[in-house]
Amino acid sequence: MSDRVSIAGFVPFTTIDFPGKLAAVIFLSGCPLRCPFCHNPALQGLSAGDNLSWDEITSFLEKRLGKLEGVVLSGGEPLMHPAVCKMARQIKNMGYAVGVHTSGYYPDRLKEMLPILDWVGLDIKAPWDKYALLSGRVGVESRVQKSLDLLLDSNISFEARTTCDPRYLTVSDIQKIAEALHSKNAQTYVLQRYRTFKEDVNPPEESKICSFFQNEDLQSFLKKLFPNYNIR
Repeated sequence: MSDRVSIAGFVPFTTIDFPGKLAAVIFLSGCPLRCPFCHNPALQGLSAGDNLSWDEITSFLEKRLGKLEGVVLSGGEPLMHPAVCKMARQIKNMGYAVGVHTSGYYPDRLKEMLPILDWVGLDIKAPWDKYALLSGRVGVESRVQKSLDLLLDSNISFEARTTCDPRYLTVSDIQKIAEALHSKNAQTYVLQRYRTFKEDVNPPEESKICSFFQNEDLQSFLKKLFPNYNIR
């Protein structure tokens, strides 16, 4: 497995990356997008990461079965790798619930994985008309919309979520995203705080990051649209 998928990192325990479950996270390197607010730019290249051994990870997971409940495949963009389906199936066969964090860029691979998955975190990065600008690629929004429709037509638990970077998104943008999701009957929406990091260039001021969450009109609007609305 490790010679086909570049494993960039491994978090042995998390309570926030797989809602409702104690989980581990496997980070896979490589991403087709170049979002200007990317929090993991080091994982964009396929050769990025620690080249961790898949055998070491599966050995750890076998020992932790019963204490951990789930495993999340994240990145980068984990669905960039054809072998991710085999990886997910192996984890599932061990007895774990399987989750995935995805940009939605690979709807066909998502469709292939749906029978294996228990939960999906789908990033909605911008209003549809700003997607090319904020993803670094033209035509991304149609792929994300297809992934969203696949999830809505499935019985899989999922959340749509948007990271609020005030350098690129406005309150109006969040409202547009929310309305688009609501029109498709999405039930769960999460607003995520943008978190600065060491290599961040011209990071936004904390007060501007907080402005989304302190805006009472926006918060009231979102709570009315979604039965399951959360801040993270």
